[in-house]
Amino acid sequence: MATMSEHRTAETHAVSGWATGFAAFAGVVMMIVGFFHAITGLAGIIDDDFYVVTQNYAFDVNVTTWGWIQLVLGVVVLFAGWGILSGATWARIVGMIVATVSAVANFFFIPYYPVWAVLVIALDIAIIWALAVYTSDEPTRAY
Repeated sequence: MATMSEHRTAETHAVSGWATGFAAFAGVVMMIVGFFHAITGLAGIIDDDFYVVTQNYAFDVNVTTWGWIQLVLGVVVLFAGWGILSGATWARIVGMIVATVSAVANFFFIPYYPVWAVLVIALDIAIIWALAVYTSDEPTRAY
């Protein structure tokens, strides 16, 4: 049986500033990455010749298709980042999943726009790290 001091310690567990900071960092960076995806997608949808396609790439996809993939993914990442900033419980898991999908999508996007894709992959890894380090069981409003 637990003593009174053990109950008090469990009940008064405060969310650390580091955990809140990591959640805020992940949410803001996710919103930035979502915006990047949306801009990249709109560029591919509006102008088919904007991205130069390399020769003999194993995963050759139409640039307009990549544009729609990037646009939809951007909106999902943006809303997941907003969910993290608002303290939604679902947003942490969804955030790690969409950041992983974003990194994989940008890996396939490297031949079309290499520097941009590598930058977004690096930001996705930072997002995954920040959300994985955040260990609080309580939802935190990071604002």
